Amino acid sequence: MRLPALLAGLLGLTLAACASQPAPEPEPVRPEWRLAIHGGAGVITPENMSAEGEAAYREALQRALGAGAEVLRRGGSAVDAVQASVVVMEDDPLFNAGKGAVMTAARRHELDASIMSGARRNAGAVAGVTSVRNPISAARVVMDESEHVMFSGRGADEFARTHGVATVANSYFTTQRRREALERVLRERTRDDADRHGTVGAVALDRNGHLAAATSTGGMTAKAAGRIGDSPLIGAATYAEDDVCAVSATGHGEYFIRVGVAKTICERVKHLGEGIEAASAAALDEVAALGGDGGVVVMDGYGRVGFVFNSSGMYRGEIDASGARTAIFGKPPAAGPNSE
Repeated sequence: MRLPALLAGLLGLTLAACASQPAPEPEPVRPEWRLAIHGGAGVITPENMSAEGEAAYREALQRALGAGAEVLRRGGSAVDAVQASVVVMEDDPLFNAGKGAVMTAARRHELDASIMSGARRNAGAVAGVTSVRNPISAARVVMDESEHVMFSGRGADEFARTHGVATVANSYFTTQRRREALERVLRERTRDDADRHGTVGAVALDRNGHLAAATSTGGMTAKAAGRIGDSPLIGAATYAEDDVCAVSATGHGEYFIRVGVAKTICERVKHLGEGIEAASAAALDEVAALGGDGGVVVMDGYGRVGFVFNSSGMYRGEIDASGARTAIFGKPPAAGPNSE
């Protein structure tokens, strides 16, 4: 066979092989901005919630989404957006964060929060604060105004106060609902699912492509003084890295700490090439194997959102330029405004 004919044959085989290969999938289109939130996971079913209660939670989720979305619409940062959303939920007694937080066995409130920017992986956290009105704001000043990542207890309260974060009496956080839950747990010496769960959080993508995550909680009903769960721990409940993912988790904190849920999810996305839902499911499978449950809200570098949980429900929602969607029960919300 002459050389030109041989080359032509090889070229033909190469072209045929290329033609048989599937075309690469187009790169996803990143939205201008997007925000997703959660308000806690657990045994949340239509059977144990009134129509009025469901409407109240959906309205609260919409308010939190609206606060963060307003920041992003104006071209603000993802960090500012997640903080704005979490502040709204901390101020709403429906959620276990800020006002309406659960009480310790000593009949006080000890609050935890963390926030992380994906841009340079800066982070801030507070644990066991007792007088900061909005713990997520205290976590933010730790990130912005100190060389440290976490403050705890009296030191965290004092650091926040000296940097202009609003403070309140510890009784500000107390509601009749949480007082009754505490008395029941102390009397019966057992916790139900609602007593072990309750956290709020948010993840966001801004116009500059930066990710951020934030988480805040009152912890566990009748918890021992000084107990710290996963919510203030970077890598357990909160993590963000640009072009990879942002995570905020909710669930039984001791198990989420042991698995390092938020960091585990992002590492699986980054190093194994898994999608956010597969990575989240794998992390939560580890939690379940240890005996825990809960859920996560996750956003990847393209702004795709995943709500993954192994409990019966999770208060959740997302918003972008196309509209807002909220859900409480069962599977994640379908596309479309205000859908279940």
